[in-house]
Amino acid sequence: MNMSDEKVKQLIEQLRTELHRHNYRYYILDDPEVSDAEYDRLVQELKRLENDYPQFYSHTSPTARVGSPPLEKFSTIPHTIPMLSLDNAFSDSDILDFDNRIKRFLKNTDKILYTGEPKVDGVAIELVYEQGNLVAASTRGDGLTGELITENVRTIRSVPLVLMADDGNNIPSRLEIRGEVFMVKSAFEKLNKNREQEGVSIFANPRNAAAGSLRQLDSKITAERPLEVFFYGLGSYTGIKPETHWEALCMLKKMGFRINPLIRHGIDIGQVLQYYRELNERRYELEYDIDGVVIKVDNLGIQQQLGATSKSPRWAIAYKFKAIQETTRILDIQIQVGRTGTLTPVAYLEPVNIAGALVSRATLHNEDEIKRKDIRIGDTVFVERAGDVIPKVIKVVTSKRTGDEKTFQMPRVCPVCETHVVREENEAATRCINASCPAQLKENIRHFASKHAFDIDGMGQKLVEQLVDKGIVLSFGDLFTFEQQTLQDLDRMGEKSAQNLLDAIAGSKNISFARFLYALGIRHVGQYVAKLLANHFGNLEALMTAGSDDIVSVKGVGPMVAKSISGFFNEEENQKTVNRLLESGVEILYETENKSSGSSSIAGKIFVLTGALDSMTRDEAGALIEKAGGKVTGSVTGNTDYVVAGYKPGSKLDKAIKLGIKIIDEETFKKIIDTI
Repeated sequence: MNMSDEKVKQLIEQLRTELHRHNYRYYILDDPEVSDAEYDRLVQELKRLENDYPQFYSHTSPTARVGSPPLEKFSTIPHTIPMLSLDNAFSDSDILDFDNRIKRFLKNTDKILYTGEPKVDGVAIELVYEQGNLVAASTRGDGLTGELITENVRTIRSVPLVLMADDGNNIPSRLEIRGEVFMVKSAFEKLNKNREQEGVSIFANPRNAAAGSLRQLDSKITAERPLEVFFYGLGSYTGIKPETHWEALCMLKKMGFRINPLIRHGIDIGQVLQYYRELNERRYELEYDIDGVVIKVDNLGIQQQLGATSKSPRWAIAYKFKAIQETTRILDIQIQVGRTGTLTPVAYLEPVNIAGALVSRATLHNEDEIKRKDIRIGDTVFVERAGDVIPKVIKVVTSKRTGDEKTFQMPRVCPVCETHVVREENEAATRCINASCPAQLKENIRHFASKHAFDIDGMGQKLVEQLVDKGIVLSFGDLFTFEQQTLQDLDRMGEKSAQNLLDAIAGSKNISFARFLYALGIRHVGQYVAKLLANHFGNLEALMTAGSDDIVSVKGVGPMVAKSISGFFNEEENQKTVNRLLESGVEILYETENKSSGSSSIAGKIFVLTGALDSMTRDEAGALIEKAGGKVTGSVTGNTDYVVAGYKPGSKLDKAIKLGIKIIDEETFKKIIDTI
């Protein structure tokens, strides 16, 4: 490298460092040192140098926020520490109970200090930094695994691409941090106004707009959206040792992360309640939506002692604001068929403004709810936005009835496909069980093609939507009759992509009986139940002709599940769907030989499963144990032979240690199973 190149590289690095510092002062400290015009001049100078000397490009450059080439689909990434949801509180007594539970758990503790944070109504994300550089960003997903949206998050100007190390602040070698992406109200209104002028659909609310913007496959679109973010906590980290949550937030702010200025720290439970009241009064003055207050134990050591349940941390809770109510009139009641076939009655209302949003529809949930509240077409009703998001009818103002109101009757056939609907005993929901019903077809196709079903690689959400919307796929069997030209004519589907999809479809035609059953999407039939049915009945014809009484005799299958299965196969449209699949070349591979369970190393052994497993569900692990002749129970006793401990094991692990039961991890369990 000659001196000229060396000097250019130094100048580029100097400009990047200067711009990162200006970003920090502007977004984090709210104390800029240069004008917008001067900042823009520095950016343009950096762009010019990077264009002239592309060998010095870096994805951490401030110029990298414009977006990258479009993706075909999002990859997924596991969270090192699960992103659990919070328990909700709706009254002061709920919060006092929360405080008392913590004190009882810790014992001999009279006073706990908390932090209170505005509960921003946005979208949770997790960022990963290595050696101070942003390397990955993901959505919350299911809490264990999220979608990888790194390029989209890079476009958010308040997200640091590199961490600051001023004032002797140490940069962790690895840092995972959680935040909430949101859109301020004024920016949201401007965005919707522009979309309306362009003739495209508008977003329902700022949270909806933020979520839609984050999940764009083209990050250049995300870059055009006015997204912002507040960071609120740590995931996994190395190299720093904060003792309290507030100390951790202060460290994060020094590194360049934007922290909500309304956070209150070091407060007792009485001050927590006062903080809640203050924010409740100010909520509509804020430039962004909040729907409550998040309360966290401040001391990180105590947080660790308290731990978490399988769903929520014990050391934090969300105190939700009360929903806002208004009165309006029901103009009509119509049926909406959901992706799982549930028929939901929806009230069409005279539009009414509730907490800043114009509401014209509200869910009525189900037939029993309508009868219980005696809701009629033409009624004047109280409507609220539950959790400030989902409108629902609370009660009827009977004093305003005129006698012209009409009683609503639930339909007996699906309004979309005209197949008869069913309502199972002891359930409130009415459902369409036609697997080819257009209202639920898209989700059914995605399930059918998923990894544990037919495993058709390339059958993503956007493609499925096109196939169904264009009338190319009306039933599962249509997936196996594609012509290449039909696929090539679809958006983002060239000759090579079309051929790859056809190859994947052809390769999926031979499928095990259990996977075939799971793919059909029968209600209550997951992978575990599908395996039980396959093992018991042996072939499809035997199962299709079995009655509910025959199916309920299968160990592990209850009456409700049996009724759902027999009802599915008794439906004529579903019979046609199955026959079409077989006619289109799908071949079910039946097991003719089973491994001898009696001679396996775990035959007769008793297992208990605790915690989350990475490579399989606990139901799947249980099915493998039972197939090998072992037995799975739900509690640890002196008769237990093995406890399989996954991630975040519960009290069963403690009991196993106390009783001296053999404890094995997932890898050891898999090795045992693989040798059988």
